[in-house]
Amino acid sequence: MRIDAIYTNGRFRTMDPARPAATSIGVHGGRIVGVDEELANVYAHRTVDLNGAPALPGFHDAHYHLSMTGRRLQSLDLGSFSSMGPLLEAVRERAKKVPPDGWLLGAGYDQNILGSHPVADALDRVAGGRPVLLQHVSGHMHVANTAAFERAGYHRREGVPDVDGGYVVRDDDGRAQGLLQEKAMGLIQEAVPGPGLDDVQRNLAAASEQAVAYGLTSLTEPGLGGGQTIGNTAADFHSYQAAVENGALKPRMTLMPSIGAFHYLEGFPDQGWFGLDLGIRTGFGDDRIRVGPVKIFSDGSLIGKSAAMHQCYHGEPDNKGFLQLDAVALMRIIVDAHKAGWTIATHAIGDEAIDHVMDSVEQAQREAPRPGVRHRIEHFAVANAEQVKRAAGLGIVPVPQGRFISAFGDGMIEALGAERVEHCYRMKSLLKAGIELPGSTDSPVADGNPLHSIHDMVNRLTHSGQELAPDERLSARQAVRAYTYGSAYAAGEEHNKGTLSAGKLADFVVLSDDLLEVDPATIRDVTVGATVIGGQSVYDDGALRT
Repeated sequence: MRIDAIYTNGRFRTMDPARPAATSIGVHGGRIVGVDEELANVYAHRTVDLNGAPALPGFHDAHYHLSMTGRRLQSLDLGSFSSMGPLLEAVRERAKKVPPDGWLLGAGYDQNILGSHPVADALDRVAGGRPVLLQHVSGHMHVANTAAFERAGYHRREGVPDVDGGYVVRDDDGRAQGLLQEKAMGLIQEAVPGPGLDDVQRNLAAASEQAVAYGLTSLTEPGLGGGQTIGNTAADFHSYQAAVENGALKPRMTLMPSIGAFHYLEGFPDQGWFGLDLGIRTGFGDDRIRVGPVKIFSDGSLIGKSAAMHQCYHGEPDNKGFLQLDAVALMRIIVDAHKAGWTIATHAIGDEAIDHVMDSVEQAQREAPRPGVRHRIEHFAVANAEQVKRAAGLGIVPVPQGRFISAFGDGMIEALGAERVEHCYRMKSLLKAGIELPGSTDSPVADGNPLHSIHDMVNRLTHSGQELAPDERLSARQAVRAYTYGSAYAAGEEHNKGTLSAGKLADFVVLSDDLLEVDPATIRDVTVGATVIGGQSVYDDGALRT
C-alpha cells in the first residue's frame, strides 16, 4: 500500500486516550491512516523527519476574528502605548501619510493603561483636518475626532443622538466628547468607507500567515455579515470562499453569521423561518469552510465597564453596564433561531447578561426540544457557582479567553474588586461541572498566540504579576486539551479534529519543547517549529526534513 506521506521521528502527543503517544503518523488524502506499527508494509510518496521534535494536534481557537486581525495588522497599532503623548504623536505621524480626504484608522488602545480615553479635541490638534477613528482594544468602543463626526453629519459634534444599547460620552455642554460605546459606534462607523473585496483578501492573507505561524490549524470566526463592526461586508462568506480558492486562507474555518444578517423566510407550511436565504444553517459546508452558530450580542465589555452586571462596577456606584438587547427581544431572537435549527453563540460577559441568555436557551428548549445541541456563551466572563452549574445542566458551552488574564487582568481586577474577581473567566470550575472547555483569544482583542494563552490558563498572572482567581488554574494537559479537542467540540467537529487518530484530519503542530513537561512558568517561551494542515506543511521554521 502506498500513501501520500509519513511523518516520522516525532514525539507525538495524540491527545487520544486510547493511544496517547506515537513516533510516526501516516497521511493519505489529508487524513490520518495510522500510526507507528499500523504503518508496517506501508510506503509513502514522501517521508518527513521531525528530528525528534514534540508535536500536538493542531491548535484550534474557538473565538478568533480573522478578518479583523488582518485589518489591525495593517492599520495604526495603538496597543503598545502606555501614555497619551506618544499615542497622539503616532497619530500625527500617520496623518502625514493619509490623503486629505482619507480616513485615519487605528486600533488597540486601552484606557486602563493610558489612564484615560483619547478625546476629539486632542485628536483634532494632530490630525491635520483628517477624520480619525480609533478603536478600543475590546472592539466595543471607539473614539472619533470632530472631522469624523462631521463626515457622519454632526457639525462640531453637536446633535449626536442617544442610542439604545449604546452610550455617547458628552462634554458639559452636551456635545459628543469623542467616545462612543457599543451600538453608538454605528453613528460614525457607517460613514467610514467599507473595505473592498480586495482589501478583505489582503486582510485574510495577512492574518492567515500569522495564524499558521502560531500553530493554529482551525479557527472559529465569531461574526460576519454585520458590517464593519462585526465582519466586513454583506459578501463576507464569498470573501472567505474566494480566499480558499486563491490560497490566501490557510486555517480551516467555522464561520458565524451575525444575527444582523438574519431575516424571516416565508414558504414553510407551518411557520416563517428565521435565518439565511435558502434555509442554510449551522453545519453547512466542508472541511475547509463550514457554517457555525449564529452570533448574537447581549452586552458589552468588562474592561470598558459596559457589560451588564447585577451589581455596580467597583468604585462606580451608578454603573451596572447595559444590555444591547432587552431580555424580551433577546429571548425572541434566541428562541426563533433555535427553532430554525441553528446553534446559537451569544456574547455575554456580565452576570446579568449571562442569566438572560440562559433564560432564553431554557425557553427555547422548552418550546422546541433539541437534545444534544451545543449552544454557546461567548466569554462567560463573570459567573457565580450557580450559573456554572446551570450552564452545565443546559448543555451550554462557555467560551472564555485565557489570553485576557495577562492582557487585561489588571483592568478586570479594578473593574470587579477583590471579591467578584474570583468569578472572573472561570476555567477549572467549568471542567469540574462537566463542561468541555475550549481555548480562545478573541484575536485581535488579545494577541492570538495559543502558546501564550495556554500559559495564561495555567499560570493566571496579570501583566503586573497579580494572581487572578488562582483557584481556576489549569494543568498544562487540561489547557492543551482545551486548545485541541475542546475547541473542536465547541464547533461540533470533534469527530474530525482535536486528536491525532486514524480517520481524523492530519492537522498538527511541531513545537520546540513538550508543553506537558516544561516548567509551567516557561510555557510562553515554547515556539512553533512547523504547522501541518491536511498532511501539507503550511509553515516550517526548519523543523521538517524531507
